[in-house]
Amino acid sequence: MDGQRAAVALRALANERRLQILEWLRDPRKHFREQADGDLVEDGVCGLLIAEKLGVSAPTVSEHMRVLTAAKLVRAKRIKQWTMYKRNETAIAAIKRSIQEGL
Repeated sequence: MDGQRAAVALRALANERRLQILEWLRDPRKHFREQADGDLVEDGVCGLLIAEKLGVSAPTVSEHMRVLTAAKLVRAKRIKQWTMYKRNETAIAAIKRSIQEGL
């Protein structure tokens, strides 16, 4: 992972709510109710459910998810009118390695 990408990821992780979202997305069936469209694990979790669980507005969660997506820590997928979010385990593993190796 190059230095600039690591810096973007670290800025994304420097927020308690974004860390909480990543933790919840690790096991979405445990943390979120079923959704009308898409599978929680296969497709990801609807941004509306994330906003509901965080207790914030849809625009607030959209900004958190925009930052996480820009850092490549989550992937966004559209299903009908919904945006689903899923952890990008490859990118998360890469940032963990970078941190362990001292960036």
